[in-house]
Amino acid sequence: MSTANWLAVASAEHVRRGRAGGFMQVCHGKAGPLRRIGAGDGVVYYSPSTVMGGKDGLKAFAAIGRVREGDPYQLDMGDGFRPFRRDVDWVASHETPIAMLLGQLDFTAGGNWG
Repeated sequence: MSTANWLAVASAEHVRRGRAGGFMQVCHGKAGPLRRIGAGDGVVYYSPSTVMGGKDGLKAFAAIGRVREGDPYQLDMGDGFRPFRRDVDWVASHETPIAMLLGQLDFTAGGNWG
C-alpha cells in the first residue's frame, strides 16, 4: 500500500472541531477530494485564520494525522447541509505558526504563505 501526504486548508475553528470529532472535511464538504485521499495517508491542516473568512492572520499548521480505513461518509448537519467527511487519527500536537518553519520545509520554500 502506497501512502501520500496531503495539505488541507481550513480555519482553525473548523480544524478544532474535526480534531475533537476525529474527522476531516474539505472544500465545504465535497466528496471528490476525500475520495482521492487513501487510508493511511497523512494529512496536515493549515489555518490562515482562526475563523472562516477571518482576517486575524493566524497562519499556522493546526493539525496532523493519519486517515483511517473507510470511505467518505455524509453527515446531516441540518438546514440542508450534508457534508462528506473522512475519519482521522489525529496526533497530539499544537497550532504552530508557519513562520517558524518556512526555512525548514521543502514545500514552503519560495511560496507565498501570506
